[in-house]
Amino acid sequence: MAIANELTIEKQQNGAELTLALIGRLDTLTAPELEATLKESLEGVTSLTFDVSRLDYVSSAGLRVFLMAQKTMNRLGTMKILHPTEDVYEIFDVTGFTDIFTIEQ
Repeated sequence: MAIANELTIEKQQNGAELTLALIGRLDTLTAPELEATLKESLEGVTSLTFDVSRLDYVSSAGLRVFLMAQKTMNRLGTMKILHPTEDVYEIFDVTGFTDIFTIEQ
């Protein structure tokens, strides 16, 4: 049985604060969708938050999008990642991204 490669992005903006809740899988097939959402949404944003509490999986393509977002937000303001599942946190940890990102359990 194949796993559906789906990502739902719930966007909530409050002034210069943008929160993106990611639901499903962030992988090679879905990372371009998140990248496009970020490109169209970051103007005027000084605080970017990713709620990954319902993200089941993140691949290297997904990590690349997080890294791109972090580099952008280093210029514009702040970025944090909230409530990763054990599996997603382990991916961040093993890849060394826990040292790069602000991750709050």
